Amino acid sequence: MSIKIYHNPRCSKSRQTLQLLEEKGVQPDVIEYLKKAPSRAELESILSMLNMEPRDLMRKGEAIYKKQNLKDNSLSDEQLITAMLENPILIERPIALANGKAAIGRPPETVLEIL
Repeated sequence: MSIKIYHNPRCSKSRQTLQLLEEKGVQPDVIEYLKKAPSRAELESILSMLNMEPRDLMRKGEAIYKKQNLKDNSLSDEQLITAMLENPILIERPIALANGKAAIGRPPETVLEIL
């Protein structure tokens, strides 16, 4: 089985999710998305798999969210996706991908549903 995890090693939930996968015998392809952001196509695919709107995948507590006034409801999905690509810290984490499905590891056990 092929599984990817968009991971931030500084995030406790991300670390817990990775550890949980490894304990289940899964060796995921770890993508440190702050170093290598997903492409627009990848992010759009993730949003589709999660059945989420771009704003729903954003970390609204981040300073950049407030600084760029991303809560503005007049912003298009395209603008919000661009903001996440330019500032990947805005993307909720961790995100696991497997079997054509995606899950956010909050709580970490959520990712087990897509295995």
